Amino acid sequence: MTENVLTLQDIGIQPKCAEDILPTYLGARSTRPLTVKPQRRSYSTSPRYPASSPQIVHTVSDYRELINAHRRKNPDLKIGFIPTMGALHAGHLSLARQARQQIPSPNLVVASIFVNPAQFAPTEDLDKYPRTLDQDVKLLAQQNTDIVFAPSVSEMYPRGITLNTKAQNGTFVEVLGLSSQMEGQIRPHFFRGVATVVAKLFNIIQPTTAYFGQKDVQQCAVVRSMVRDLHMPLEVVVSPTVRETDGLAMSSRNAYLTPEERVVAPVLYRAMCTAQQLHLQGAKSRERILKAAKDVIDAEPGAVYEYLSLADPFDLQEVNMVGSTGAILSGAVRIGKTRIIDNILLDLEPESVGGQKTKKA
Repeated sequence: MTENVLTLQDIGIQPKCAEDILPTYLGARSTRPLTVKPQRRSYSTSPRYPASSPQIVHTVSDYRELINAHRRKNPDLKIGFIPTMGALHAGHLSLARQARQQIPSPNLVVASIFVNPAQFAPTEDLDKYPRTLDQDVKLLAQQNTDIVFAPSVSEMYPRGITLNTKAQNGTFVEVLGLSSQMEGQIRPHFFRGVATVVAKLFNIIQPTTAYFGQKDVQQCAVVRSMVRDLHMPLEVVVSPTVRETDGLAMSSRNAYLTPEERVVAPVLYRAMCTAQQLHLQGAKSRERILKAAKDVIDAEPGAVYEYLSLADPFDLQEVNMVGSTGAILSGAVRIGKTRIIDNILLDLEPESVGGQKTKKA
């Protein structure tokens, strides 16, 4: 953090030792809608975080009060935003670092940490998804992040939230045409939950730039389309996937893998690299490219094939050939109980994903 950072005293708040924030961060999971509990103060200044740590904010009202104070000092304030579900890894931190480089102080870099129930099905891993707020804050401090927004479930979903989409009440966002294919075939609820929480976060945080990783390539396309369609005044930046030394895409869910499963886990990336090499040698047909990848997966007994996709980078529809605008090669496998997803861009850069196809004159 820089020396000219805004303090709590600047906005009339006297810092106190915060109560344990973990229950606030975790929220609650229930098959019934959650009730809203009023929260009076939400700035954390606990001694367990070093003095250079980001300010931790838990409520929308307190975040807006804080940002308004910054804007009074800096009317041209820019905000870089990294939305996360926590359990941060090097991929998340690379986005925070990129944001800080592109948006230097006295502008702000904000990260959110919120495990979003709306993107989990009742049979999925909401309860066991890793929650490591203390460690996440320390890691973000190393990237000079200014603010961490860590709301409760009831703060983000005032009318409550159930994992049964048919029983949900309130306002939700759907991006039609980009959400039902690829990952959407396996997880039909997922992108409705993603679009909803990202729209909420954009409305709360008011970023000028938001940063996402290419690993979740369909999510990037969905978010870019939502921003464009709803005229949201921000830029969406998509950065390349950060990988382990053996090629496995970094993911919070990699923590679920046993040592034996971890050895198998890079098979999807190897499969797609094999297909990419075939493409670089001249192959353009869907059949040849996907077969090359599937043969590698089928040869690994520890991996269970879910799907492979070769899709248009703009509308995410399946294509028969890699055309002049490139294609997204993506897929998913199961290693034990853990889903591994990944993608490689063919003749394509990340900034093109989810953009608008140029119409011919």
